[in-house]
Amino acid sequence: MKPRLFRVARVLRMPRGGSRPRRLGGLSLEGVPLSPRDRDLLDFESRWNGHSAAKEEAITRDLAMTPARYYQLLERVIDVPDAAEHDAMLVHRLRRLRERRTTVAVDGSSAMRTGTAR
Repeated sequence: MKPRLFRVARVLRMPRGGSRPRRLGGLSLEGVPLSPRDRDLLDFESRWNGHSAAKEEAITRDLAMTPARYYQLLERVIDVPDAAEHDAMLVHRLRRLRERRTTVAVDGSSAMRTGTAR
């Protein structure tokens, strides 16, 4: 069984303070265009802000996948360079939110809980 193309994204990590993925192991997503499914994920996320039960039902109904799988794929898609070309504001917002989550997880900071994070 051949590995799927989207698995390449798993080896990329966002550098702190940067918006471009760095290369690990010689693999890069430069030049890999967004698939129709990737575009659907970004378009869906732009319509549904935040997390709610209604959004999770819509994910299951409209995209035919579990919410957990949706968020896994969305995390990978925002690292594809063409994603920022498709919807720059959304992709940069999602990257910023991910950076905050990882900063809080690594540093143990309470800034997210107190609402003082920017």
